[in-house]
Amino acid sequence: MSIQKVLLIEDEPVLAEIVLESLQSRGFSVLHAATLAEGLKRYYDESPAIIVLDVMLPDGSGFDLARQIRNLDTELPIIFLTSKSLPQDVVDGFESGGNDYLKKPFSLEELIVRIRALLSKGRLIIKQPDANNIALGQFSFKYPKGVLQMMGNEKILTTREAEILHMLILNSNRVLSRNELLITLWGNDDYFSGRSLDVFITKLRHYLKADPSVNILNIRGQGYKLIC
Repeated sequence: MSIQKVLLIEDEPVLAEIVLESLQSRGFSVLHAATLAEGLKRYYDESPAIIVLDVMLPDGSGFDLARQIRNLDTELPIIFLTSKSLPQDVVDGFESGGNDYLKKPFSLEELIVRIRALLSKGRLIIKQPDANNIALGQFSFKYPKGVLQMMGNEKILTTREAEILHMLILNSNRVLSRNELLITLWGNDDYFSGRSLDVFITKLRHYLKADPSVNILNIRGQGYKLIC
């Protein structure tokens, strides 16, 4: 079994050393960078299996780096590791392309569990269709590019919006549980992830309201059902 590479982008030397040693002791190969620029270079040069990313770095925001990477790679797991803990910070993290969000101070064991959970799902959680458009009522949806089109109007979805819509499409006309969505896409079903999911569902409903035949129903106590 090949050793999986973790790219740790963290500018606090003591914390970085603790995380690095803990991951190495669990059998991971760890690449460390202290800035966005160095992290991006290591991403290009080393092709890590997962990125653990601080948000507040000396040369900018980890959210911006996540967006940049998502333009190149829609599948690479990204875990934010940050002291930014407001609900909007969490939403911003997922909207920028993060798969998980762990607030400082944190448990090293919890970080390792979350890394393993994301890696165990492989490079792609859901089977992708080919590059052709997916018909969705009067819309066409191109995944994984995240392009939603209708009558000449085009909306570019965020990575997370596209992933959620794709899962709903693959499970159209049946109830898709909140827990299934959260565990598959976030790797956990905690309060902050649940609130983020609610935000994304609201946005998707707004995008789809131009076609009354397409609707995302909230099945109370169960989950969501895409009707088309």
